[in-house]
Amino acid sequence: MFSKLGAPEILLILVAVILLFGARRLPDMARSLGQSMRILKSETKAMRTREDETTAQGPPPAHADSASQVAPQHTLDTAPGLQEPTAREAHSQETVGTR
Repeated sequence: MFSKLGAPEILLILVAVILLFGARRLPDMARSLGQSMRILKSETKAMRTREDETTAQGPPPAHADSASQVAPQHTLDTAPGLQEPTAREAHSQETVGTR
């Protein structure tokens, strides 16, 4: 597909880009692209070091009594947002429905 791109084609593409974006905006675009590439590179490097640190440490040790300690689960009665409406809320819902 791109095997036939020679010097004249690349030159034509560059001229079209300069005409499209303007000569003043190209340095700013190149600078922001360079900054984005640096940020991406540093973030991927940080992710790799974090991944290497976690794999070097190994899995966390299991506690002997951790099986007996189960986190309390919320039921529908205690879940936030599913509580009984207050008298004021019930009244406002009734008045909205009658209009």
